[in-house]
Amino acid sequence: MEIVIVGSIGYDDISTPEAEGSDLLGGAATYAGLSAAFHSLDDNQKSPKIGIVSAVGQDFSTSDQLKLESSGLNLAGVVMRNGDTFRWSGKYQGSMENAQTISTDVNVLENFNPEVPESWRTPQVLFCANTHPATQVSVLDQCPSAVITALDSFMLWIKEEEKTLSEALRKVDIAILNEEEVCAIAHDDVLPRAISSLQSGSALYGGESAGHGPRCIIVKRGSSGVLAKFPFGFIALPAYPIANVVDPTGCGDSFAGAFLANISGRPGALNDIDTIRNALIHATVTASFTIGGLGTSSISKIQRGLYHARLDRFRRIVGL
Repeated sequence: MEIVIVGSIGYDDISTPEAEGSDLLGGAATYAGLSAAFHSLDDNQKSPKIGIVSAVGQDFSTSDQLKLESSGLNLAGVVMRNGDTFRWSGKYQGSMENAQTISTDVNVLENFNPEVPESWRTPQVLFCANTHPATQVSVLDQCPSAVITALDSFMLWIKEEEKTLSEALRKVDIAILNEEEVCAIAHDDVLPRAISSLQSGSALYGGESAGHGPRCIIVKRGSSGVLAKFPFGFIALPAYPIANVVDPTGCGDSFAGAFLANISGRPGALNDIDTIRNALIHATVTASFTIGGLGTSSISKIQRGLYHARLDRFRRIVGL
């Protein structure tokens, strides 16, 4: 398997100023997987080698399973457990920069200990989407030979699981976080300084003496774009200017999936500024499609012609 994604598959109830819906297919692994599959599928490769590790309940529909599989995702790492599938309900208002969580029902993901299939344990990319840090540590320990490792997190874990999250962050090559999360981990509102202290390990539990943090940090900044620091230095890009903002849910996960798919299998990618810049451009454009539809409705059916037209426009915007 080239890319392994560990995270939630679930159902969302979403309300925004532009649209609303219930029982929408969602979850971090779903958005990241659909995005990565789009970028991994080309004329010579009918089946992207992308595996999902997660759990669903008995209420998970066959049609949603087929939707994921038809996109090219391998669901051999998804187990069905007794109970209901993970569910999240949220509401957006105003500029829709942040979601108001109405309810989160962990359901079958409670006490779930994911097992990465044996044949998947040497991937080009291992992505631990937003799950409990102890789960991320376990998954990372199962795949010590992964070429590139990355994780996302959530403010709840930053506040309540500092020690375990710090352990997970020290095990990965890339942390993909939003600005609020990076500043919260570092206890520093100056973003470039917060990034540096996270990389050095001084912002993590135990400080620098316990080891350095991720050598690569990608900071998602919503409508302000992205700021990333890699071994070669900083890259900053604006967001794609889209007027039709329907639903921001899953944008960060779609961003991550697109970015990781565009560095997978490229030797020395993390030290190559051109490769990283190109991957960040694709990630930014992909997120702009996600935000244009309710739930996964847009990311699951991007038309390649429209995608490449938008990609060309964005390259012109940023002078690339």
